Amino acid sequence: MYPNLYYAFKDLFGVNWNGLRFINSFGFFVALSFLAAAYILTLELKRKERAGLLTGQDVKMIVGKQASAGELLLNFFLGFLLGYKIIGLFMSGSETTADPQQYIFSSEGNLPIGLALGVLFAGLKWWEKHKQKLDKPEERTIRIWPHDRVGDLVIYAALFGFLGAKIFHNLENWQDFKTNPIEALLSFSGLTFYGGLICAAVAIYFYTRKHKIDFRHLCDAIAPALILAYSIGRIGCQVAGDGDWGILNSAYVTEPGPDSKVQLADTARFQSTLQAHSSFYVRTFQVNNVAEIPHASVKAPGWLPDWLFAYSYPHNVVNEGVRIPGCEEEQFCNHLPIPVFPTPFYETVISFFLFLFLWSLRKKMKVPGTLFGIYLIVNGIERFFVEQIRVNTKYSIFGFHPTQAEIIAVALVLAGAALYLYMKRKYAAKIDPLKA
Repeated sequence: MYPNLYYAFKDLFGVNWNGLRFINSFGFFVALSFLAAAYILTLELKRKERAGLLTGQDVKMIVGKQASAGELLLNFFLGFLLGYKIIGLFMSGSETTADPQQYIFSSEGNLPIGLALGVLFAGLKWWEKHKQKLDKPEERTIRIWPHDRVGDLVIYAALFGFLGAKIFHNLENWQDFKTNPIEALLSFSGLTFYGGLICAAVAIYFYTRKHKIDFRHLCDAIAPALILAYSIGRIGCQVAGDGDWGILNSAYVTEPGPDSKVQLADTARFQSTLQAHSSFYVRTFQVNNVAEIPHASVKAPGWLPDWLFAYSYPHNVVNEGVRIPGCEEEQFCNHLPIPVFPTPFYETVISFFLFLFLWSLRKKMKVPGTLFGIYLIVNGIERFFVEQIRVNTKYSIFGFHPTQAEIIAVALVLAGAALYLYMKRKYAAKIDPLKA
């Protein structure tokens, strides 16, 4: 596992660049997922604009003005923050960068680099505005198309998505939140996809109303982008080992060696390993005894690698498990004594094929809103079945014990089916009122 890019570059290229400790592997792939989603969304919006399904909005702007004090201060602040914290992190020693999260939220930084970069950013903004300056600033009307707003949409989705993911994760892990609320809120790990999806959707809905973008067509355009982003984001979960994995695979145990390899085990070996680490597993699964710990026994076929069915997540970013013999790092030296099903990898593969499926349908679905309905259905079905072998907090509702994700997944399937049928019926009624 690579908790951050420092470990990846050290393992792959043999270099020790301490500044890379700041770039969390999960965050890196989340950033890639946003870039991929923005690209796909831009392509779809342009296609819909060419087809006349989406129109632009005329906006009046003042051009030719010199940079304002507010703009200069904002650019100075951004440059200062980048130099003081980010570049400062790259130039710090290994003692400082051992815990990037603590460094980011501390007062430590590189003051000269921060001031220099702040002045540079402010100067560049002044020069940019100075080149466009007119003797007399004038008002111009500019048409802004929906694809021109993709950057804003991505920012809204990122901010409100992160907020929603944090809120839903802490609701799902309420006991951990009550124990240490500050760490739970500020931690870079611990995100729930559906929470992010719901909050981001609400924020984007109000944004589209403000800028007069047809929300139905935007939803259809964003459906393939969302499932592709989810697929890429799950790569980050797998690479970092963020705890978002499956239940124990009792057909294997992890060798107590530095390589963290898994080996086949009989029932007695599995039970003895489970008992040896009973305190860890009882605490992790929040059960009364090891007999209540969920597990399944599945052996990998001879033509597939064992890790596809049982993975020990060595050096995982959440430091779950037991210490790896011979590991000399202060952090990220744990692996799971009993391997688990690598559900993030499963979701990466399944979601990518779902992206191809939705991408193939985008020109065939003529009724606005129906493609997004299909997205909700396939997304909910995929997550519901993966939840059967995932580790998650279960609720007790009328004798049933679903997870938060299972409840939301079922709701998404029902909402997707209702949306699809409603939009089809509404479209049919518009063409032929007798079918209403």
